[in-house]
Amino acid sequence: MKNIFRFKQFEVDQSNCAMKINTDGVLLGAMAQHENPKRILDIGTGTGVIALMLAQRFPEAQVHAVEIDEQASVTAGRNFEKSVFSKRLTNSNISIEQFNNLEKFDLIVTNPPFFVNDYKNAEPKKEIARHASHTFFAELIKKVHELLSEKGCFWFVLPIKQAEELVERAKKYNLFLQKIIRLHSDDTKPEFRRIVCLGREKLDLVEEDFMIYESEKRYTKAYELLLKDFFLAY
Repeated sequence: MKNIFRFKQFEVDQSNCAMKINTDGVLLGAMAQHENPKRILDIGTGTGVIALMLAQRFPEAQVHAVEIDEQASVTAGRNFEKSVFSKRLTNSNISIEQFNNLEKFDLIVTNPPFFVNDYKNAEPKKEIARHASHTFFAELIKKVHELLSEKGCFWFVLPIKQAEELVERAKKYNLFLQKIIRLHSDDTKPEFRRIVCLGREKLDLVEEDFMIYESEKRYTKAYELLLKDFFLAY
């Protein structure tokens, strides 16, 4: 089936999901770190792929996902149920603004919508998945502040401008920049996305550059090594 994407330990049905599995998401799922997360939250889970990757990487963690689009949430839930990690995966069809939880999360991740003030997509589902309202980033960081544990980490992937905006908004809540990973197509191209880690602890900032391609259609060794536990090709 063309909508099924198979990984080494799970598979993802992408039916009824506006945003399919993409490089941004799988890199975030493979790179997001915490020394020992017990509770993980994936905001805007879409197909559920990032939540599934984190469930594989952190076998002691309970992973919860939220998704505003009803059909995508149903699909993600089905992907969770079919996986070997099903007992540790849950999801809610709700916006992050409306999501409330008494327990805090040690690791929060999101591959959020990022087009603000841009042309809106004619397809409503894709508009929800890719376009953010003017207040979205303000509401997102406020909610992360409410839900993040004391030693927790918040990881996200965004284009440079939007990433910098979110980092700036985080200062209001004493969420500090801990790590920046600049994503490049190859070593001749400027960065096109930024993976960022914020946390409550003020640590020395770690900065890295990550190249996806070594040459045309040939991935770097770093990319293959990062995803070897997930992709069937490696």
